[in-house]
Amino acid sequence: MDTREKILSRAGLHEVLEEHRRSGRKIVFAHGVFDLLHPGHIRYLSAARGEGDLLVVAVYSDAAVRKLKGQGRPILTERARAVLVAALSSVDYVLVLDEADAMPLVREFQPDVHARGAGTDSLQPPPDGELAAHGVRAAVLASDSTHSTTALIARVRGSMDGH
Repeated sequence: MDTREKILSRAGLHEVLEEHRRSGRKIVFAHGVFDLLHPGHIRYLSAARGEGDLLVVAVYSDAAVRKLKGQGRPILTERARAVLVAALSSVDYVLVLDEADAMPLVREFQPDVHARGAGTDSLQPPPDGELAAHGVRAAVLASDSTHSTTALIARVRGSMDGH
């Protein structure tokens, strides 16, 4: 499948997921900024894919990233970030998420599993109890403390300032 075909609108995602549900596939949702892809992102999305048959990744919109991370972020546009995430073999579909809170997305699409990294507090993960109330299993995946987009950006900016 062409990478661009993996990036769907909400309506398009509803249509595709309905097909997969009819065939009994277990749907996993993950979400994030994915501003500069690094090995931690790859491990997270690969582990998320292992939680089911199909992985849908919500990439926060530019406006949502500014709300979550502040001015100066994102580095890459939402379209560029969506294309990068869609290019990963572990990812089946990508949706750009305008909300800074993932719970409305979970309520709307009702995946079987919601996967998140253990260290994603700033991304407002849905509470496990609320997920369970909607029949969604929470999968908290091991975090990769050796990689951080924020730290990487700070390092790059610091080396630029040191010229």
